[in-house]
Formats: sequence, C-alpha cells, structure tokens
Amino acid sequence: MIEIIAAFARWSQLVANLIIFGSCIFLAIAGQQKAVFESPWAIRLERGFPWLVGIILVGLLGILATTTGEATGIAANAWRPDAWLEVVQQTRMGQMWAARALFALVLLGAILYIRYAYRVRWHYILGAVAASLPLIAGSLVSHSAAEEISVISILPYVLHILLAGAWFGALPAFLLIIFNKKEPDKPLDLLSTESLKKFSTIALPVMVVLMLTGFIIADRMVEEDYHALVSSAYGWLINIKLMLLAIILVIAYRARARWLPSFTQVNYVEQIQRGGQQLKKWVSIEFILAIIMVLCATILSNTIPAKHATVENWPYSFRFSIDATWSEPYTPLLFWSGVVLLILAAGSVWLGIKNKWEIKKRVGIPASLTIASLAIALPPLAVDAYPETYQSTPVPFDAISISNGSVLFSQNCTSCHGPQGKGNGILAKTFNPPPADLLTEPHTARHTAGDFFHWLTYGIAATGMPGFSNNMSEEDRWDVVNYMHGMSRGYQARLLSPMVVPEKPSIGPPIFSYFAHDSSSGYLKDFRQEKNVMLVLFTWPQSQDRLQELKASYDKLRELSTVILAVPMNKLDQQEIIQIAADIPFPVVTEGAQEIKNSYILYRRTLTHPDILGEGIIPEHLEFLVDRFGYLRARWIQDRDESGWDNMDFLKQQLVQLNSEKEILPPPSDHVH
Repeated sequence: MIEIIAAFARWSQLVANLIIFGSCIFLAIAGQQKAVFESPWAIRLERGFPWLVGIILVGLLGILATTTGEATGIAANAWRPDAWLEVVQQTRMGQMWAARALFALVLLGAILYIRYAYRVRWHYILGAVAASLPLIAGSLVSHSAAEEISVISILPYVLHILLAGAWFGALPAFLLIIFNKKEPDKPLDLLSTESLKKFSTIALPVMVVLMLTGFIIADRMVEEDYHALVSSAYGWLINIKLMLLAIILVIAYRARARWLPSFTQVNYVEQIQRGGQQLKKWVSIEFILAIIMVLCATILSNTIPAKHATVENWPYSFRFSIDATWSEPYTPLLFWSGVVLLILAAGSVWLGIKNKWEIKKRVGIPASLTIASLAIALPPLAVDAYPETYQSTPVPFDAISISNGSVLFSQNCTSCHGPQGKGNGILAKTFNPPPADLLTEPHTARHTAGDFFHWLTYGIAATGMPGFSNNMSEEDRWDVVNYMHGMSRGYQARLLSPMVVPEKPSIGPPIFSYFAHDSSSGYLKDFRQEKNVMLVLFTWPQSQDRLQELKASYDKLRELSTVILAVPMNKLDQQEIIQIAADIPFPVVTEGAQEIKNSYILYRRTLTHPDILGEGIIPEHLEFLVDRFGYLRARWIQDRDESGWDNMDFLKQQLVQLNSEKEILPPPSDHVH
C-alpha cells in the first residue's frame, strides 16, 4: 500500500510541476502580443497555478512520509513528523527533499506574485524559472544520484525533464484554447491561432531533443544488457513509454499538418467543424497518453535499472547474439541486407509524406519493408537460450572458485574436452559433433555463463554430453563455469608482455584473498584506487636470485605506489617459509597461495609459447602487474620472455606508465557473464 501512495505522490507533484513550467513557457511565448493575457483561456490557465503548487507541496509531503517509512523499515514512521525530520537531517535523500521543498515554496511565491500582479510577459519567464528549480532538484535523485555528480552526467537528466515540461506542460493551454471556442463554425481568433502555431513550431525540436536525451538516459540504465528490455520491469516500462511516445508523435504530426490548419480556415465552415472536432478529440487523447507516460516515467525512476536487473528465468527459447553468430556463413550478408531494407522503409515513409500517397500505400510499403528487413536480419542472429541464460552467477570469479573448478574439470571433463579444454580428450573422436574447444576458440566468450551452467546441469541433447546435476552441486557447477572462463581469458591473454600497452586496460584478473607470513592479510580489491600490485609467483629455491633482485629494488617500487605479493608455487614447510621471509621485506602468501597459483597459471601462455598440447608446461616463475584500477596490464615469464623485468629500470618505466594513467574503464566485474 505504501508503494502505491508513494508512486501517486511522486506522479501527482511531477504532473503539477510540469504543467506550471510548460504553461508559463507557453504564455511567455504567446505573450509577445499583450492582448493574449486578457484571453479567457489564459485567465483560466493562470487561475489553476496556485492549486497546482498546492498539489506539488502535498505531493512532496507524501514523498517524505512514504520515503521515511520505506527507508526506516517501519511503516508507522510514515505518520511521524519527528521521523521525517530525522531523515531530512541525516540522509542525502532527505537533504535533497528539503531543497525540493524550498524550491516549491519559492515557486509558490512566484505564482502568487504573478496571480495578483499586472500581467507582463517577463512574469511568466520568472514563473518558468521558478518552476524549473524543483524539477532540476528532482532530477538529482533516484538513478542520476547513483552516478558521479558532474555537469556531463547530470545534464541529460535535467534537459530531459525540462523539455518534457515544455511539451507536456503546454498541452493544457492548447486544450483550453481549442475548447474555449464557443462557435464551432467560426475559425479561431487571430491571437489564439498565432499562439497554437508558435507552440506547434517549437514542439518538433523539443520532441527531437527530448527523445535524444531519453535515449542517452536509457542507454546508461541498460548499458549492454539489452536482453533486460524484454525480461525486466524496467525494460517493459521503457517499451511502454516508447509505444506511447510513438502514438503521441503520430497525433502531434496529424494535429500540426492537418487538423490545426483546417481549424483555423476562414472560409470553409465544414472543414472548421471537422478540424475542430478532430483536434479536440485527439489532443485530449494525447494529453491523457502523456499523463500515463509521465506515470511510467515516475515508476521508472524508482525501478531497478535494466543493467542491474536479475533475470533468473529467461522466458524465451532463443536470444539474439552478434558475438555468437557473426562468424557463421552468410550471417553478415543477411544482417546488412536487412539493415538496407530498414533504411529503405524509413525512406519510403518520407516519400509517402512528400508525394502524398494514399493511406494504404503510405502505411503498407514501409510496413512490408520493415517486416521483410526483420525477417532477413534477425533469424541468423538467433541462438538457443535457456531459463538460466541470463542468470547472475552467485559465485564470484575468484581464485578459490577457479581452483575448485580446475579440480572438478579434471575429474569430469578432460576425457572428452582434454586436459586443457582443447576438445582433444581421449574420447573426443567417438563423438559427432566433437567436443567444443573451450580454450583456443572463442566459444566461451560467445555464450553466457548461464548457458554453460544449463549445459553442465542438463547436458546437450544429440551431442553425447551428459548432465552433471547428480555429480556436482550447484556451486560446483558455477565453479566449473568460472574455470572455463579462466581458461578462455588466459588464452586470450597470451598477447600480454612485459610492456604495458598505454591506455588499454581490458583483462580482469581473478580476484583473491590472502594471509601472509607477517600476519598481514587482505583482498586484491583492497588496493584499488591506491596501489599497483606486482604478483610474483615463485618456485623455491629456483627463484631465489629473482627475489633478491626485487628486494634490492623494493624501496623504489614502493615509491612508485606498487606493492609486491610473493606467492609460492610449490608447497613449502614452515622452516622454508621462515627462511624466505627472513630475507625479503615484502609479504609471502601462506594461505591462499595454492588457489592463486591454480588461477594465474591459466595466464601463462604467450604468442611464442601457446602451450596447448598435453597437460601443459607450468613455468617456474611468473610475475604479473595489476594496475590500481583492478586490470591485469602486463606479465613477465622469466624463462620465456627474452627481455623483461630483470631489467629493473624497464620495470620502473612500466610502473611510471601505469601511474600516469587516469581511470579509463569502470572496475572489472567480480562475476563472469
């Protein structure tokens, strides 16, 4: 119940605020001729302003009450003013509410001044400015508040709400004008006609920019999770908004191109009556649809964005994926053929309007071309999907999961897929089609983590792959998925070298936790925004000389904001750990070392040593650089790279490069997708 009251409060105050803002803009534009202010429709419009401000204030009070109840988790607090005050004083949300309430009071003062002062055009400009303040403050809450506060991040939200007000808020004035005409067989008076034409002229560019900012905001809320547009509440609300907007645009076009000109004719009584009836009917429908669209926008602003939506049960048996299908024969040709047909469909719309085709031809040709384009372009992009396809992985992509997955893969999968997932196991030749190459082919990257989880659970029909739901727990199956992604990422990382590629972060390494000999402990993510991490996987005593080199340069490396974590690759007894630790100043990982090793050796391959046959060859010593933003940026393998970090000056140059870079990408995800 409290959610319904909250939605109604947000919606009602927003509608009222938009109407005041848009109406003031309409009056300011129409007021180039002062006689407009004496028009009956202008007087009636202005009389409603104080009531609308009252709705804004009551709505804001309702927002504060319901927010207090929801934020505290105690429904009774919605009726306690002392609880409201506490929220206002102690939360950013409450402080933003206070700003909105203050601006609403400023708006009330401006409206009362306009209401009782002699009507002058600049008064309505003042009213529009005052009405914009609560709208701007409102745009800084909800989803926009989750972003970094800057002009660039906030501007689309502010423009979108103000442009929505300029269009939607002016519709009541439009309606008052056309319903105020008392003689249906007479054209509108000249002042009203000019007012409507001016509004109609500015409405087109306003709607264009409104749609552009809407797409920018939607893109931020969806990012790459386009599947959520048809599988989440946020996505369906966007779809409803787009559908309503399409209908509104058609009505607006017809009103401007046909009904408004006939409504303002001088000599044709029948056209005036028909145009007036159509204009009243369809602009009223446009206003109702606009109110519903504002309601959708209000609900959207408090709905989990599509990019964060959890799709636990994908409802369709297919999905569209360019990554998974683009390499198939004819897919690019068919896709671009469909795009060409879609462009022709858009061109036929323009031709139909320009050449005044009959309605069947004007609608039929673009519709036929659009259907044909979709029928040609989409089927080649379709792949099978399952209920788990977009399921979020409950197990993070960390060293513990990958290490456990490596053991499970070895026990259950190597006989078919091979010891390194190459698809060359001892039973591979008995299958048709052969087992998938999970290593060198981009098979893993082309399918979702949920796809692999489904296959591991139920098997793949007609391929001979069994399901493992009886052999592995749900967590174990996710561990295998993480391990397969580790294999695939590790092979793709063969492009890494001892040299940092400037401004090109791309590989998210396995995260891990550790305990060290010196009682220090932590998490790889602890160093983000603070330090680079040099991860040294060593074998004792073979790596003894290299550890001494690092010891000699340790102070210089620390000055370059870099920490060293030494991870033993072979099992060491307590005496060996004490011996090593006594001679080096950086932490030696004692707990978590085996899991880190099992994860990071997947990133051992190089272009000159692809290492894809047999069990694989594990180097005795590997070193990795993880930048302070969490990305794996460089790697040195002592016995494979001809030159590298044995030259400490070269290593320092790479660290200087990392330190010179600003954040380029958001931190890598903790989960595979």
